[in-house]
Amino acid sequence: MKGIEIIEYETCHQVYFEKFNRDWIEEMFVMEAVDEWVLTNPEEAIIRPGGAILMASYGDTIAGTVGLRKAGEKIFEFTKMAVDKNFRRLGIAEAISYASFYKAKELGAEKIILYSNRKNAGAIKLYEKIGFNHVEVEKGVYERANVKMEIDIETAVSNADRFNKISESSKTMQYGISS
Repeated sequence: MKGIEIIEYETCHQVYFEKFNRDWIEEMFVMEAVDEWVLTNPEEAIIRPGGAILMASYGDTIAGTVGLRKAGEKIFEFTKMAVDKNFRRLGIAEAISYASFYKAKELGAEKIILYSNRKNAGAIKLYEKIGFNHVEVEKGVYERANVKMEIDIETAVSNADRFNKISESSKTMQYGISS
């Protein structure tokens, strides 16, 4: 069986993008209008304005996703990262996060930001592990956001390279992006 593979989003992935994200948002929070729009229109909300969406497969099953929304000239928001509950604790979130760093650099990012909520402690722990740093949250972005984090692209890519070297030395696959 194949392990984790990171692939570019295709239109046929919209159902997974929506389901995985809807599951965690509705479990922990209230769906905001902006969430509803992004989940049902990911190409218009994220890709067409200059961002990207990555998908993770485990074996032959789509198991996770993350978006990179263009938030400024050289700033991308790491957004809508989710892993199907049946595939958690397999390294998918970490792998797709590092792959998103390479994709952000390819898109011209100098910085990646994200918004979260302290209630989502597991995600925040992952974000800290992969190199994001806490910064002050500005008002009016998302109702539920009480955490903002950022990482500069060079640190992000360096962390992803280090992760890939460790993965290679333990004979697991390298987490690049397959087309």
